[in-house]
Amino acid sequence: MITMPSSPPCSIPLPATMPERPIVPGTPSDTPLAHEPAPLLERPSKTRRKQASHDLQALGEALLELPDEQVARLGLSEPLVDAIAASRRIRAHEARRRQMQLIGKLMRLNDVELARAAVAERQLGHARDSLSLHQAERWRAELLAEDDATTRFATAHPGADLQRLRAIVRNARKDAANVPEQRSGRAYRELFQFIREHESDG
Repeated sequence: MITMPSSPPCSIPLPATMPERPIVPGTPSDTPLAHEPAPLLERPSKTRRKQASHDLQALGEALLELPDEQVARLGLSEPLVDAIAASRRIRAHEARRRQMQLIGKLMRLNDVELARAAVAERQLGHARDSLSLHQAERWRAELLAEDDATTRFATAHPGADLQRLRAIVRNARKDAANVPEQRSGRAYRELFQFIREHESDG
């Protein structure tokens, strides 16, 4: 019996390392495939959530300065409107603090964009009033200190009664001369009122 020599087994070389994921031609190796899960969205941090809560509570406190009828037009829920109205009647510090916390929680359940706009408008009005008061104070100081200030004021405010203004200024100067440390005589106050009236007309 003749024995044929056996042929050596056929071996196919394997790659030294297998790729961790299939590589798509034309796709960068670091680009995830469509079937791979997308990264989770980052949740707001605890600090950011706390700040947002404080902001809403501060907005709720600012709403206390608005009239009831205006608050009722802001599209807020009835429980929130009632909580705001109730907080105005609370005087005890701890009870008021708890009520403001309640308002803050209720604010999170409401669309507060109209409320933000109303509070911003009120704050802008306060800023305008403050600027107007400073301007009136500046005019009064100039009118009392400078003779030609009455002409400048009449030029800036054509509707002003120049003769009456000069009379008020004379009387205010007399008041200041008599009691310099108490510049609060009737003419001094009347001058300020005169300026305010014509500033608002302008």
